[in-house]
Formats: sequence, C-alpha cells, structure tokens
Amino acid sequence: MTPMTHANVLPAAGRSPEAPHTGLLIVNADDWGRDVRTTERILDCALLGAVSSVSAMVFMEDSERAAAMARTGGIEAGLHLNLTTPFSAPECSVRLVERQRELARYLLRHRLAQVVFHPGLGRAFEYVVAAQLDEFRRLYGVDPDRVDGHHHMHLCANVLLRGLLPSGTLVRRNFSFQPGEKGLWNRLYRRLVDRMLARRHRLVDFFFSLAPLEPPGRLQRIFSLARRFSVEVETHPVDPAEYRFLEGGEFFRRTEDVRTAPPSDVPGRRRLTRRNNS
Repeated sequence: MTPMTHANVLPAAGRSPEAPHTGLLIVNADDWGRDVRTTERILDCALLGAVSSVSAMVFMEDSERAAAMARTGGIEAGLHLNLTTPFSAPECSVRLVERQRELARYLLRHRLAQVVFHPGLGRAFEYVVAAQLDEFRRLYGVDPDRVDGHHHMHLCANVLLRGLLPSGTLVRRNFSFQPGEKGLWNRLYRRLVDRMLARRHRLVDFFFSLAPLEPPGRLQRIFSLARRFSVEVETHPVDPAEYRFLEGGEFFRRTEDVRTAPPSDVPGRRRLTRRNNS
C-alpha cells in the first residue's frame, strides 16, 4: 500500500496541502445518548481527555440524561443526525417514529439509495431533520454548531440537495482516502459531495475513523497530519478495542506531539444562538 503522507492524502474541498493552517486533532465520539452503556463508555474517555467532543443522538433512550451531563460537564456536543436507527425515547411521537422508519427502509434498502434523490420522501426528510434540530436545541439550549450523521446519512442526496442542514455549521465531510485506495467513480463522487458541502458549511481538512487500530503505523500517519491540518477522527468507545485504546493510555502516547482540541477550535466558528428553555 502507498504510504500515507501529507502530499498524497486527498484534502477536503477548497484546501491545499500547502495552505497555512494551525494543526489540530479532534477525536469525536459518536452515538452520545443512544443508550446508557454507550454514553457511559464515551463519558469515561471524555473525562480522561481522550475524547475532544461528542455527537449527540436525540429521541433516544439516554438522550435527556446525556444532554444534562454534557451541559453541566462542559462536554462539547454536536448533532448526530439519525435517519436509520429507530428512535427509542418513550416520549417520541408516533408520527415522527413512522416518518423516520419510512426513511430508514428507503436508505437501507440498497447501498446506493443514499446517492439518489427521492422526491416522494422530500417532506418526510424535511420533517425528520427539522425535528432533530429542534430537539437538540431543546436539550442543549443552543443551535447545533456541528452536524454529522449516523451511518453518515447526513450526506444522502435528499439532505444535501435540499440544504436541510443549517448554513455555516461544521459538517462532517467524507472519509479521506489515499489516491488509488477507492475506485475512480467513488473518489469523484465523494469529492463532488465535499465541494457541495463547502459552499454552505465549514469542513475539517481530513476525516478518518479510529478503527482499524492495526497496522500500528496507520494511526500514527493519521495523527501526524494533525501537526499541520485540522483532522477529525471518529470513534465509538462502546467498541471494546477502541475503548481500551482510548482509556488505557495508548492514545496519549501516540498523540503527545499533537494538539488535541474540540471542534469549536476549527476556524470560522459561527455564533451560537442560546435558546430559552423556560
């Protein structure tokens, strides 16, 4: 495999590998609030400083408790838009559950469904996305400054082409790949999506998943990019191997020469609007 270097990993749309930038590493834990076990595993890592921020699910069984802990504990949270996993909060409306289930059936039916715009589901997408944005505002008291998606479905055609995500937010881009790692059409499509995102949203320079943890050099090459660029690494501490890596100290040994920071440190942060929850 071609070694991963600053020169041959594709940067986000609109960025040049030579552009001046203060590097930072964002380690973001997905699925905050999904259930108690998931929240507690993420919380362990956040308290140690191994996790920079979380992506919060709303209308899930632990969403209320997780939001309260994030607000009192100063844990930076963005919205983890969920179009595919059934809402599990007991107070969730029947209509919302049914509309989300309708979207999940479509999006999970075929691996290419997310790239095809479905005009017949336009109103359902608008309703389910808007409901989650509103619920995040209710739980966290602010507009979400950052949005990503469960199973990365925030990048599906119906969300992207209709501009359903708030303009100016930091939105998770496609995974970063080395040239030749994916097929030509796959890379071209991902680049097109990132360019469309960059017109309305802020993006980090590179995005990777923490897994796989092997070979050892993979993560070191990813972390080294954060010396010069903004790099987001997605993690799921509910996974035992990822939890051991983050909680056991290996993460800190690998990143001792890298500045870890929350997403709010990414340049161009928009001004948050605080909500009145009275």
